[in-house]
Amino acid sequence: MKKIMSGNEAIAYGAYLAGIKMGAGYPGTPSTEILENFARYPGVYAEWSVNEKVALDVGVGAAYAGARALVTMKHVGLNVAADSLFYVAYTGMKGSLVIVNADDPSLHSSQNEQDNRHYARFAKVPMLEPADAEEAKCFVKYAVEISETFDTPVIIRTTTRLSHSRAVVSLEEEPAREASPAEPAAYERNPAKYVMVPANARARHPVVEDRLKKLAAYAETAPFNCLEDGDSALGIITSGVVYQYAREVFPTATFLKLGMVYPLPAGLIRELAGRVKQVLVIEELDPFLEEQVRLLGIPARGKDIFPNLYEFSPGRVRQCAAEAGLISPQEKKTFSIPALPARPPMLCPGCGHRGVFYALQRLRTATFGDIGCYTLGAAPPLSALHTCGCMGASIGVVHGVDKVGVKDRTVAVIGDSTFFHSGVAPLINVFYNRGTSTVIVLDNRVTAMTGHQPHPGSGKTLMGEEAPLISVEEVARGIGFKKIDVVDPYDFKNVVETIKEHVKSGEPSVIVARHPCVLYTRERHAPYTVNLQACNECGNCLRIGCSPIGKVEGGVAIDASLCIGCGFCAAVCNQNAITQVS
Repeated sequence: MKKIMSGNEAIAYGAYLAGIKMGAGYPGTPSTEILENFARYPGVYAEWSVNEKVALDVGVGAAYAGARALVTMKHVGLNVAADSLFYVAYTGMKGSLVIVNADDPSLHSSQNEQDNRHYARFAKVPMLEPADAEEAKCFVKYAVEISETFDTPVIIRTTTRLSHSRAVVSLEEEPAREASPAEPAAYERNPAKYVMVPANARARHPVVEDRLKKLAAYAETAPFNCLEDGDSALGIITSGVVYQYAREVFPTATFLKLGMVYPLPAGLIRELAGRVKQVLVIEELDPFLEEQVRLLGIPARGKDIFPNLYEFSPGRVRQCAAEAGLISPQEKKTFSIPALPARPPMLCPGCGHRGVFYALQRLRTATFGDIGCYTLGAAPPLSALHTCGCMGASIGVVHGVDKVGVKDRTVAVIGDSTFFHSGVAPLINVFYNRGTSTVIVLDNRVTAMTGHQPHPGSGKTLMGEEAPLISVEEVARGIGFKKIDVVDPYDFKNVVETIKEHVKSGEPSVIVARHPCVLYTRERHAPYTVNLQACNECGNCLRIGCSPIGKVEGGVAIDASLCIGCGFCAAVCNQNAITQVS
């Protein structure tokens, strides 16, 4: 029996088939759906941890206790979890640990385009890379076997194209689940292996190096590294979804298809080179494979032909190959594509963040931003966000700016999920180091950007259970902040006055702008309409960047099918020309 699955769904299914009982992660496109799907299988536990490092530590703990564990995150999440990756690379574990890390070539939903294959070499752990959804399912089982055989964490690298594209996956007989023991097993103490004080860590380093040699030997005969016969003119080394593109463009070439991208099978690479006249490495982003192939003394070509920017496609591989003279250029087919109207990214109709950003625009503050839906506050016509780096950076950045001193009024904005992810520590830093910064927490009660996942301020868990609701303002009070206000972002005048008061106060302060995400709650009221006779075309309502509002002859109009009835446009209309439909 077969089923069409996305790569993320297949990984979740593969984890269930492999006997993984525990999953942890932090939502981030393109990896989010893995854990959401895994949580639906019987007999498993899954959680959204507050950030990726915590998730990896949770997975490590489960593996230390002898379980098979899965940890998921997007590529930048592994930066957050790097400390934990490096220590568990030294300690190993009793059970198994599979880390799924999703890269995002072309930056579809990310702040950078890093190539996380380097983490495998840096941490000296094996990395697998499936080429389609069927392999995504199977590679989880391979990863568990490698982890248990070689006492190592294993990274499975995916990309956006693999994560979200769909393919046929073979369904397998579900594993028999062992009944939980009446009494859990005792935790096995082994300080020399698991306590990474310098003396123990020094003893573990040779173990890591020896393990890497054994993994390289294993790679030579691993079922997912395979030589595919072809003609002797050209040999291609590739991996992951790029294999599909390369196979389409070079159907007669000899291929070395790598399922393990680190460590590499040197013997297989030399065997390929001995069969062909020219070796070509085709890979997205960095010349990770190419550099290692060249270090073996093999004169491979790669990044002199194929770019190190953005994701590939069959067309892009074909074009680069034709320009290099490797294939004959194809005659271009001409056809017309109707022009589509431009749709710039903007906050959803009724989004509670809009009122805060419009207030900040009017107050001309220097606003330091973070990763989330609210990053769209940088887009016109709001244009109210002036920096955005990584999760949790806004509070640390505004503190640094305020310590140096600028003449502008300054604030940091951060979302509620991001606050729990990595905003608490910099908020403590502001208070401890006698800062004066104002931090605005945009609290919409959910991790909205990645598809409405719960977090500690949502009152629910990934498993659908009720959970204690952690209050942002109470966390701030616990740190020691005295100046704290909670505002409704739809109450525009109060928002403006509150921000003014806070930035003038000269003391560290927190504003919580709270309104649930309307896309999540599906909150909807009677729409608003414009009285064109009262409208003087001042443009205030257009400057809030709400998509139902547009210019028409003689003024503006509101599309009733898009309006959710939040009333913010009416709040900023000085002519009282906008009223709710009765």
